[in-house]
Amino acid sequence: MRKVKIEKWKAKDKDGNEYDESILTALNVLINNKKPDEIPKGLDKFRLFSRITKAFEKAEKSGELVLEESDYKFLKETVDKDIPCVWGANDNILKAVESFVDAKEETK
Repeated sequence: MRKVKIEKWKAKDKDGNEYDESILTALNVLINNKKPDEIPKGLDKFRLFSRITKAFEKAEKSGELVLEESDYKFLKETVDKDIPCVWGANDNILKAVESFVDAKEETK
């Protein structure tokens, strides 16, 4: 199991309106921007996405993302492969991603 504290920061849309972002925002963007042929399929992945969605919803309320190891591994592989290099210019995203990828496995 991995736990990641959710840090939020303010961002602005193209119209100048402020909104909150976090590692959850970044992970959602990475998942949603996958090419259709790269989106995992099958019953196991269907269940994986259900677990991740529920974990994100809980994290929004609790301020801590708690993931089973297999779910964390999927998200970390997505970050490793798909994160745009230009995101590294944003210190808030950089800190959030580093916190996510450096999350230590907790034993029960």
